[in-house]
Amino acid sequence: MAVIPHQSVTAMSFDEVYDVHFEYVYRSLRRLGVSDGDASDAAQDVFMVVHKKLPDFEARSKMTTWIFRICMHIASDWRRSARVRHEATDVSPADIPEPRDTRPTADAQLAQREELRLAESMLEELTDEQRQVFVLFEMEEMDGDEIALSLEIPVGTVRSRLRLAREAFARAMSRHKSAESFREQGQKGKSP
Repeated sequence: MAVIPHQSVTAMSFDEVYDVHFEYVYRSLRRLGVSDGDASDAAQDVFMVVHKKLPDFEARSKMTTWIFRICMHIASDWRRSARVRHEATDVSPADIPEPRDTRPTADAQLAQREELRLAESMLEELTDEQRQVFVLFEMEEMDGDEIALSLEIPVGTVRSRLRLAREAFARAMSRHKSAESFREQGQKGKSP
């Protein structure tokens, strides 16, 4: 893993870090279970920490790895406070902002939102530890060493959590497919 020289990272202003990483932070918070209504405020909390600690960032890891770790802490705080307020963390992938100018058709968007909603419901079945590793590996495409550094856990623990997360995700997918097949069978039986 290449380490960015300290000078190039510190040369980035806070505004540049904010502009480059805001969508990543927002998306990460949503995937970590922060509700849509809270995600913007939670993102601001993340960037308050980034602003405070940016001068001390030593680039021993990627900027995104460092920021994701901050997101994990903030997401945990927001989820905990949502439970205290007796609110549901309505993590709905349909609410995650989609990239602009890449939306082909309304039908394609609807299908994509349904796939995201399905993936998010399956992610909800994972423990927080499994979800963090799964999101970083499968969605953010980090390698095991980067994840271990980011989460401050051994690489073996990353592998174990990833294996358990994949198994849980596969079980959830299987249940969904069974339910979908059952609904389709019911629909066939109702047609004239």
